[in-house]
Amino acid sequence: MRVAETRAVNRALRKAYGIGLCSVEELGWAPRANTPRPPDQHSSIAKGNNGHHNGQPRLRDRLCLLIRQYQLDAGLVKAYAADYCGTTTLRDASREQVETFINDLAERAAKDLPGLICQLKSYSKSQEIVP
Repeated sequence: MRVAETRAVNRALRKAYGIGLCSVEELGWAPRANTPRPPDQHSSIAKGNNGHHNGQPRLRDRLCLLIRQYQLDAGLVKAYAADYCGTTTLRDASREQVETFINDLAERAAKDLPGLICQLKSYSKSQEIVP
């Protein structure tokens, strides 16, 4: 019962903070052999399919964490991101553009949160017009 509770708490905290790793308790207690993994598992990890890219959290997770941390409106951040990247939707932006946006958003939120919130609110008017 104690282990189940620990796993549930860890899972809830991971989801709340956008962490893509699982806790040791969820991996199980069986000892692992020192045999190498099949090649297909290595390639999926190298591509970032395990929730991380080159050991870093996924961009979406970083953005979600910033939105939660500074209590920003996700819809307004998405509209701002698309405008920042110069695309009609955020999905059309390149990975580099999104990464640059997230870094800039984090810097602006840390330095001038009221100014950032004011700029985000300017996107609420444009969202109301779109059906």
